[in-house]
Amino acid sequence: MNVPRHWREQVRRYRLLGSKCCDCEEISFPYRLVCPKCRSRKCEDYALIGKGKILSFTDINSPPQEHKYNMPYAVALIGLVEGPIITAQITDARAEELEIGMDVEMVTRKIMEYNEDGIICYGYKFRPIVKYAHP
Repeated sequence: MNVPRHWREQVRRYRLLGSKCCDCEEISFPYRLVCPKCRSRKCEDYALIGKGKILSFTDINSPPQEHKYNMPYAVALIGLVEGPIITAQITDARAEELEIGMDVEMVTRKIMEYNEDGIICYGYKFRPIVKYAHP
């Protein structure tokens, strides 16, 4: 990825910015110019709140070169509270600590490094929501 493109797309990396159809109100992620439900071209930005549940997950032990510093790591299908299902890395927990149905929240973390361009890329990952017991 080149430097100008990195800066142009950064807003979509640090927030879960999707789209909402102005006709049928379908929420999509990532952002869509055309609604996948009704095919309307009247879509607007929609900021998802970044909470959901783990629907499925796997442990990655042989990652691409850009992710070697972070192995092993888990990747999950996350069902967001607004409806879309996304794939994301899980952070702050090992795969053996994860469960299907576990509540998760979005956080901003280091994703990878582009060696030849010198860019450290940050973006969204998800972590388990810690529930505290009241004394």
